[in-house]
Amino acid sequence: MNTTSTPDTVRQPRSVERLVAGMPTSDGAGVKLTRVLTQPLQRRLDPFLMLDAFGTDNPDDYIAGFPDHPHRGFETVTYMIAGRLRHRDSAGHEGLLANGGVQWMTAGRGLVHSELPEQEEGRMEGFQLWLNLPADRKLCEPGYWDIASEQIPEFETAEGVRVRVIAGASHGVAGAMQRERTEPLYLDLHLPPAAAFAQALPDAHNAFAYVYRGALRIGDTDVPLQRMAILRNDADSDGVRLQAGPEGARVLLIAGRPLNEPIAQYGPFVMNSNEQIFQAVEDFRAGRFV
Repeated sequence: MNTTSTPDTVRQPRSVERLVAGMPTSDGAGVKLTRVLTQPLQRRLDPFLMLDAFGTDNPDDYIAGFPDHPHRGFETVTYMIAGRLRHRDSAGHEGLLANGGVQWMTAGRGLVHSELPEQEEGRMEGFQLWLNLPADRKLCEPGYWDIASEQIPEFETAEGVRVRVIAGASHGVAGAMQRERTEPLYLDLHLPPAAAFAQALPDAHNAFAYVYRGALRIGDTDVPLQRMAILRNDADSDGVRLQAGPEGARVLLIAGRPLNEPIAQYGPFVMNSNEQIFQAVEDFRAGRFV
């Protein structure tokens, strides 16, 4: 969905606080992935709880997929850039996640879902982001949105940067999803060699950039391939400026309004207290999820 944009003005750009290398791990039935945003960073990057990146040409790394597993208390945002995954959940939702598409699921009070490959060969690549829910929404009704690639608004800047607006807004273009409390911004940026891009950001929002192709420069900091740059919450800053390296770059730029609430996590359950976690485990075992 190509749209007309209005350039953002950034006069006081943020700098980079630190670079983070992801941690290789596996999840589901042995799917190999890189956990970029890990549990120790949850308070710093509130309202975001996790970011996984997966990408391989070897079917043995993904073929078993993610069989039935529960969630409660947050939202999952799965963005596929190569391959196909079939989603099914206990609330009766089903969808095919294909190239360029997004699956946005609100676990709320609890559901069980699966994400299984619909391919036996070829490349599978994408990302899963966990977005926290506010305390008074953690037990809301589950929800599911299947967003095809052509439904994601896109625009191109004067420097040829292609911007896909998954959530929030960029350069006057509203994204496919909006969330009032956490106000997430989720952009997929395709920068040609040496191209620059500016994005306005509220100074209190936590923000980071993850480079999944090429390399990037933010202020005085070089951000190499497969690194996450956590952006400083500089007082009076009004955004960020990115500059692609000589080979160009593809980058996820993600930001959101912190909830500033307690975080208690036990695997696929994220609540505000240990007592609520115990209740989540009991409810799941008793079959009380949707």
